[in-house]
Amino acid sequence: MVTRRRFLQGTATALTALGAGLVAPAALAGGRRDALAAATGQALGSPAPGGAAAVNPDGLARHVDVFVGTGGHGHTFPGASMPFGMVQLSPDTNDFGWDACSGYHQGDGSIMGFSHTHLSGTGASDMLDVLVMPAQGAVKLQPGGRGRPEVNYRSQFDGAAPAGVQQPPVDAAITPGDGYRSRFDPASEQAHPGYYRVRLSDHDILAELTATPRTGLHRYTFGKAGKGHLLVDLAHGYHDDPKVPCQVSGASLRVIGADTLVGSRTVHQWANGRTLHFALKVSRPFARAALYSEDRPLAAGAGEAAGTHLKAALHFDEVAGTPLLVKVGLSGVDVDGALRNLEAEAPGWDFDGACAASLAAWEKELGRIRIDTASDTTRRIFYSALYHTLLAPTLFSDVDGRYRGMDLQVHRLPEGSHNYSTYSLWDTYRALHPLLTLYQGERVPDLVNGLIRMAAESPEGPPVWPLQGVETGCMIGYHSASVVAEAHAKGFKGIDIAKAWPLFRKRAMDDDYRGLPYYRKLGYIPSDKEGEAVSKTLEYCYDDWAVAHIAEAAGARADARALRARSRNYAHVFDRKTGFVRPRGENGRWLEPFDPQSTGHSARWRDFTESNSWQATFLNQHDLYRYMTLFGGEKAFEKKLDGLFSADSGQKGDAPPDIAGLVGQYAHGNEPSHHVAYLYAYTGSHHKTQARVRMLLEKMYAAEPDGLAGNEDCGQMSAWYVMGALGLYAVDPVSGDYVFGSPLLDRAEMQLGEGRTLVVTTAGNGPGKAYIQSVSWNGRPWKKSWISHAELAGGGTLAFVMGDTPNKAFGRARAARPPSFGRAAG
Repeated sequence: MVTRRRFLQGTATALTALGAGLVAPAALAGGRRDALAAATGQALGSPAPGGAAAVNPDGLARHVDVFVGTGGHGHTFPGASMPFGMVQLSPDTNDFGWDACSGYHQGDGSIMGFSHTHLSGTGASDMLDVLVMPAQGAVKLQPGGRGRPEVNYRSQFDGAAPAGVQQPPVDAAITPGDGYRSRFDPASEQAHPGYYRVRLSDHDILAELTATPRTGLHRYTFGKAGKGHLLVDLAHGYHDDPKVPCQVSGASLRVIGADTLVGSRTVHQWANGRTLHFALKVSRPFARAALYSEDRPLAAGAGEAAGTHLKAALHFDEVAGTPLLVKVGLSGVDVDGALRNLEAEAPGWDFDGACAASLAAWEKELGRIRIDTASDTTRRIFYSALYHTLLAPTLFSDVDGRYRGMDLQVHRLPEGSHNYSTYSLWDTYRALHPLLTLYQGERVPDLVNGLIRMAAESPEGPPVWPLQGVETGCMIGYHSASVVAEAHAKGFKGIDIAKAWPLFRKRAMDDDYRGLPYYRKLGYIPSDKEGEAVSKTLEYCYDDWAVAHIAEAAGARADARALRARSRNYAHVFDRKTGFVRPRGENGRWLEPFDPQSTGHSARWRDFTESNSWQATFLNQHDLYRYMTLFGGEKAFEKKLDGLFSADSGQKGDAPPDIAGLVGQYAHGNEPSHHVAYLYAYTGSHHKTQARVRMLLEKMYAAEPDGLAGNEDCGQMSAWYVMGALGLYAVDPVSGDYVFGSPLLDRAEMQLGEGRTLVVTTAGNGPGKAYIQSVSWNGRPWKKSWISHAELAGGGTLAFVMGDTPNKAFGRARAARPPSFGRAAG
C-alpha cells in the first residue's frame, strides 16, 4: 500500500495540574450508536454497560460521531482522548500501510489491541505505542494477519477504481490469521468523545477505554471464568513495509512489585529516534509476570528486560467476577515522569469518574461554538468536525513542566506553560490555525511560542512537521512561519518575535535547505535539479511573505522589503503561453513533456507536491492582484478558475491517492486546493465563491465513516468545514482577513474569550439558497466580501441574508474585494 507523504517525498529526513487551558467538557459521540441501542436495548444517552459516564441528552457531544473518517481514506481513530491530550487510547486494527495511518480502519474487522498514541488523519504515520491486549488461554506473541489484501480501500470520493486486486466490502466476513488479534462485534462498538467500548468476540471480553491528558485508562470485563492475561507488546508500532516490523532500539521493561510494569523505547519510524516512556498499573495483583525478548521467554521470575522487541504477559489466576482495570501514564522525559503523570492524573481506580471528567472537558470545548440548524445531518457533521479540530496539536510535557525538546534534551517550562507536538503544518496553517485564533485564543501564545522554541532547539531549524521531539521533515515549505506571523498580525500578546526573527531569517536567507539556494539564486527551483520543484517554489513564496511580516515586526525593515519582493518569485514558474505554472530547467527553459493533468515531466520525480499543474496554478494566497496580470487580467483569471472546476477529472501517470474529491481538477481531498473556491472574491464575482463553497460543504462531507474526501490531516479537513459553515475562510492567514463564503447555519455563537462573543446569523437560508443577498455587521450594512480578524475578535453580530438567486453586485466593487499583498484591490 502507498503511504501518502512517503509516496511523494521518499524517506523523511533526519487534569487540574494542566489548568483551564487544556481541560474542557465532553459528551457522547454516537458512532454505531443505533446498532448498539438495538443490540443492548438501551436508549441513546443511557449509561453504557459497565457504568461508563452517560452522555448529556442536552449536551453537544451527543452530536459527535467519532467514527467519521475511520473509513475511506479519512485515517481517523475512534478511541479516547482529551482535547489536545498527549494520550490517544484507541483500538489498533492494522499497523502498516497507507489506510492504517491512524492504526484503525472500519473495514479491517479485527482488533490487535489498544495502544496509547495515534495520529488523527495523517497520510504518513508513526506511533501506536504500548499495545495492551487482554486474553485467555495460551499466550500468543504475534497478532496474526488481518485477512485482508494489502491494498488501499476504496472511498466514495475516489476516482475510477484501478485495475487489479481490490478490497472486499468493509462489512465482508474475514478470517484473521492465528494470533492474539480478535474479531469484534460491530454492534458492541460504541464511542463518544473521551470513551470507547467494544466486545472482543473471540475472547468474550468487553473492553472500555477513557483518558486523562497524559494517562489512558482501560476496563476489561471478562465473560468467562478462569485464568487470563494482559499482553503488553512494546515491539508493536506503525511500520510502512508489512515485511519489516516497527524499528525499535533501546527498549526496556521492568516489573515493580505485583501491580506495576514500566518501560521505555526509542522508535525509528517517521519521527526517527522518537523516545517514549510508560508506567502501567493494574487494579489487582498479577500472579506472575513473564517477559519476552525477540519472542523468546526470559528466565522465570526475571523482572527486567532490555533489547529491541520486548513483550510482557501479566497473568491473573481469576479474571471473572469484577472488571480488571489498567492505567497507563506516558512521558517523553523518563519513567519517573510517567509515574508522576499517572499519580497526578489518575491516583485511584475511578474509571467512571475519569470518563465523566473527560466527557465534561469535551462538552466545554465543543460548547465554545453553539449552532442552530434545521438539519440534524449538518449538526452532526459540524460537531464531528469541531471535535476533530481539537485532537491536535497534542500535549507533550509532564505535570512538572519538563519536556523533551527537539534537541532531545530535557527542558523545563515556566509555570503555567505547556509544550505541544504533532503540528501538521503544511496542512493546518491554512484553516486549523486560523480557526484556533478565533475560538481557542487563550491557547494560541502557548502553541506559537512552542513553535519558536522548537526552531531554537531543533538542529533542523524552523518546524516543518514536528512529532514528539523529532522533526519528521515531512512535506515542503516551513509553514511554522505562517502560524507565527499570523498570531502576531492578529495582535496576540506574548509572542516572542525577537526570538523568532533570527531563527526564521536564517532559514529564509542562509540555510542550504531543500532547493532554497536555487530559489535565492535563480528566483525558482529548477525541476531538473530538485523534486517537487514547482510546488516548493510556490510555497517558499508564501513563506517569504510570512517571514517578511516577522521581519517587519522585529524592526528589520530592509529584510522585510527584500522578502516581500522575493515572495513574487511565483512569476518565474508561470508560463504565460500555456497559462499554467510548470517545471523549468536550470537553464531557464520550460521542461517537456508538459501536461497540466500530470504530476511531473519525467520518471525521476514529481514536479508538484500532491497535486498537478491545474491545482498548483492557483497556489497563490498572498498576491492575487499582481498574479492575475500574468493571466491577462482578472477576467482571464476568472475564466481559468472556471476551467479548473469544469475540466475533465482524469489523472495522469502516477498520481498520488491524495488527489481525491475532484470537481473538475479541483481536489478537495488535499490541501493545496482548499482556498481556491474563495479566489472568485478577488475577481469581483463573489457569487461564484458562494456557489462553489456551498456545493463543497454539501458534497464533500458526510456523517459516516467514509465521510471525508481525503485524509483528515490533524484537523485541517474538518477546520475547512467549520470555517465554511460559519461563512468565513482565511485565504491568506497572515493577512488577518477572512473572505466570506456561503454560511450553512441558521445561527452560530462563538465564545472568543474575555466575555466576547461572535454571533453569525442567516435569514432566508436553506437548501438551494447559497447566495448572499446582503450582509450587516453589528447592525450596519457591510458591503465588503471580507472582514478582518480585528473586527471579529472584538465580538458582535455578523448577519447574512441569503437567497436562491445570485446578487452579482455583492462584492463586485473594487473597494468591496479582499485586500491582497497588504493592499486594496483598487
